[in-house]
Amino acid sequence: MKVIKASKERPLSAAKDLRAAVGAIIGDVREKGDEALLRYNEKFDSCRRSALRISKEEIAEAYAQLSKEEIDDIREAAENIRGFAAAQRATLKELPAYSPKPGITLGHRIIPVQSCCCYVPGGNYPLYSTALMLAIPAKAAGVQRVAACSPAMKGTDKISPKTLAAMDIAGADEIYAVGGAQAIAAFCYGTEQISPVDMIVGPGNSYVAEAKRQCYGQVGIDFAAGPSELLIIADGTADAEIAAADILAQSEHDRVARGIVITTSEKFAKEVAAEVERQLDELPTAEIARSSWNDYGEVLLADSLDEAIRAANDAAPEHLEIQAADGEKVAEKLYNYGSLFIGGNTAEVFGDYASGTNHTLPTMRAARYTGGVWVGTFLKTCTHQSFTAEAMRQLAPLVTRLARGEGLEGHARASEKRFNKK
Repeated sequence: MKVIKASKERPLSAAKDLRAAVGAIIGDVREKGDEALLRYNEKFDSCRRSALRISKEEIAEAYAQLSKEEIDDIREAAENIRGFAAAQRATLKELPAYSPKPGITLGHRIIPVQSCCCYVPGGNYPLYSTALMLAIPAKAAGVQRVAACSPAMKGTDKISPKTLAAMDIAGADEIYAVGGAQAIAAFCYGTEQISPVDMIVGPGNSYVAEAKRQCYGQVGIDFAAGPSELLIIADGTADAEIAAADILAQSEHDRVARGIVITTSEKFAKEVAAEVERQLDELPTAEIARSSWNDYGEVLLADSLDEAIRAANDAAPEHLEIQAADGEKVAEKLYNYGSLFIGGNTAEVFGDYASGTNHTLPTMRAARYTGGVWVGTFLKTCTHQSFTAEAMRQLAPLVTRLARGEGLEGHARASEKRFNKK
C-alpha cells in the first residue's frame, strides 16, 4: 500500500507516570471521600461548591438559559436515541424454559444492572450529546438508579446548562458536578455524598480512561476509551470535499485524534489531502484540528478495494465510513469497527448526535472484540435451572463420575448424596 500522507505513532496513553498519578487520586478519594473530591474540584476545575449533587433548582436554571430551539433539538435527538434503544431491547429475549431431558428445566433471565454512572466529559467542549448516549440506553435497559456526572465549567460551580438539560431529558436520576479520575473513584468506592454504582460508562481524557482501567473489577465498565478515530474507505467516486469535512470533524476533538483515508484512486488521495488543508484555513477549531491532522492524519493508496478492506479490518477503527460506488457490497466484508456509515450521504456526525445509534464506541483496535455502548451494556444474561427427583437421579451418576475424574471428591459427593437419598 502506497503512503500519500504518513502519520506518527500515538503516544502510549497508560504510561508509568499516568498510572501512578491516577492511582494516587483513586487512593486519596477512597481514603478521604468528599474531602478529596472537593479539593480536586477546586484544583482541576476551580469549582468551589460543597454540595456535589445538582439540585432540581439548578436543573430548572439550566433550562432557563437555553432557547426553545436548543431544548427541542436535544429532545428530538433523545427521541431518536430512545427509539433505537427500545428497538434493541426488544431483540433481547428471556428464555423461560428449555428442557434437554424430561424433568430438567433450564432458562435464562435478562436482568439490568441495578445502578450505573454515566460520565459526561466537559473538557474542551460541553459534550451534552454524550449524556443522551449513555443515560437513555441505561434507562431503556431498566437500570433503577442512573447517576450522571460531569466536571463544572472552568472557574464556575456549574455544569454546562446544555449538558445539565441533556442529562435531565435523558432521564438521569442523580446528577453530580465532579469529573476526572476522582469522579471514577468516587462512583467506584463511594464517598459521603456519592453512593457507589455497579457500572461506570462513558468516555473521558487519559486520566478518566486509566481510572476506569484501575477500578475495573470493583466496578463494571464499558471499556477504556482512547482518542477519537475515523477511517474512510473510498474509491474514485467519492467526494473529496465531503471526505475532508468528515476527517476534520474527528480531528477537532483533540490533538491525538486520528483521521485515515484509504482509497483506490491516487487522484482522489491527492485531492482529499489538499482539501483538508484548504478547509483547515477556514475552520474555527483549526488549532486543534491541524495539530491532529499533521501528526496523526493518514492518506493511503490501496491497489484494490479488497486491500483497503483488509487494512480497515486490521485497524478496527472507532468510526468506519464507506464512500464507494457499491458500499453495501463492501460492508459485507467488514467485521472490525465500532460503528459503520455506508455511503456518501451518511455522515459520521449523524451518529454522533441524532440518528439514534450510540456514539460511545471502542477505540485503539478494541473493536476487534467489543462493540460500543448499547442497551445490552447494562443487561446481564443470568441462567437458572430446576430438577425433578427423577431427573436428578438420571443425571447424578454422570456428574459424580465426571467430578471424580477431575479429582474433586466434594463435588462428587454433593451429587452422589442426592442420588442415595431415599
